[in-house]
Amino acid sequence: MLRFLTIITIFLTILSCNNKEETDRDHLVFRYNEHGNIPTLDPAFARNPQAIWPDNQLYNGLVQLDDSLNIKPDIAKSWEINDTAFTYTFYLRDDVFFHQNKAFAQEGLHSPTRYTRKVVAQDFVYSFDRLIDEKVASSGSWVMNYVKSYKAENDHTFVIELKQPFPAFLGLLSMRYCSVVPKEAVEYYGNEFRRNPVGTGPFQFKMWEENVKLVFRRNPLYFERDENGEKLPYLEAVAITFLPDKQSEFLQFAQGKLDFISGLDGSYKDELLTTRGKLQPKYNDLAYMITGPYLNTEYLGFFLGTNTPEIQSKTLRQAINYGFDRQKMVTYLRNGMGIPAIHGFIPKGLPGYAEIDGYTYQPEKAKQLIAQYKAETGDTKPEIIIGTNSQYLDLCEYVQRELEKLGIAVTIDVMPPSTLRQMKSSGELDIFRASWIADYPDAQNYLSLFYSPNFAPNGPNYMHFKNQSFDSLYVKSLTISNIEKRKMLYKKMDSIIIEEAPIVPLFYDMAVRFVNKKVSGLGINPQNFLVLKKVKKER
Repeated sequence: MLRFLTIITIFLTILSCNNKEETDRDHLVFRYNEHGNIPTLDPAFARNPQAIWPDNQLYNGLVQLDDSLNIKPDIAKSWEINDTAFTYTFYLRDDVFFHQNKAFAQEGLHSPTRYTRKVVAQDFVYSFDRLIDEKVASSGSWVMNYVKSYKAENDHTFVIELKQPFPAFLGLLSMRYCSVVPKEAVEYYGNEFRRNPVGTGPFQFKMWEENVKLVFRRNPLYFERDENGEKLPYLEAVAITFLPDKQSEFLQFAQGKLDFISGLDGSYKDELLTTRGKLQPKYNDLAYMITGPYLNTEYLGFFLGTNTPEIQSKTLRQAINYGFDRQKMVTYLRNGMGIPAIHGFIPKGLPGYAEIDGYTYQPEKAKQLIAQYKAETGDTKPEIIIGTNSQYLDLCEYVQRELEKLGIAVTIDVMPPSTLRQMKSSGELDIFRASWIADYPDAQNYLSLFYSPNFAPNGPNYMHFKNQSFDSLYVKSLTISNIEKRKMLYKKMDSIIIEEAPIVPLFYDMAVRFVNKKVSGLGINPQNFLVLKKVKKER
């Protein structure tokens, strides 16, 4: 009996020590939840935030963006653009190593550090080759559409030549698609590279139990330092869980088991925020809130390839735009977390945004336009159908109620997100709820939705909008490197979109983060990307 009690005492002591050690080291671990599945950690498939967020911790590219969307050096310490804006020459750092990994077993024996090697320009040749390799089938292959050729002049010089000048090209290179990966690791792991990632980032892969937990550890060889010369990152680890719903995620955050949550979900928005968009007082001791413009425009799109009279009529499309109060919609359905889209399609926070005269709430003007539509067509009862998914049903129901007060019958067709995407792409919906999140920080990215050669399904012009003046301005903007001159053209194009009304801008989104008070240095950016290399936690 005594022996048994002794064993139990020893066991509890060990358990207590382990728990104490875990508690003592908690300030070195950043914890967040991904309620959507992470399908891959291969940057060639970093097409959505679920993949981009972890990839930001694992990989680097030639250039990076700061929180104000300025282009900054990354693995390329500097670059030159020739006078014709066709050729970009990048000069690489010589102190960047890949993560230590058994894939480098042979090379590592001859390297200053075992099981790794330095990054050279040829690694970017290999990584870009993967993007355009049909066998890889990268979702980021389109990034290379503007590229004519690329080559490594030597270990530290990488040259890219474009087919034509493209002013937003450096912004494209900041995307995770353009991360550098080592040939040795891709070939060693084959199809399993997706779950055995090897990059150069501030954190390196440790373990992944899919849909349960993903862990990264600090990369001891990381090359970046802070302004005081201290090596980054500060944290020892990043731990990601996969609770499937936002309510469970919020409860974990409220219990202090997650360090932050991103976005505003209907299941907890009124619990966390007041109607004026302030943090509820009872959470002041636990967390703080940071917000900023988010490069995402929420909108309703009209498919102009249909024969439906209501959709073909610019008059009725304009009436719909004037027919509801965007400010009230954002205040009551989003707790103020959004900016009413009354100035155009380009969102606030992006160079090119301009306060042009868009659509405000003018019910009398909407009634006049509806009467004009009836007189022009003989249609006494205009009817429309809006396709959406359940997440945005409340917004569509608000528009429905307001338009029905004006005499437009509205039916809402709720469908799964995958069905909505497919039907939107194939032109099966007269009106669809959609959003556009910037792939790269240039307004050209938004305006590409209205360029006629980009008709879906071969491009993002889901509206099948075609306007000769718009197309001419769009092509001209691609030849101008000066951002101020480009912004003038962007404003003209955005004005054409407002006048022709192929869409109903709803609101420009806001990035919102609720952060545990122990955390500092997280920041926020208009792309809502997660960057953890400068994050610290208190004990």
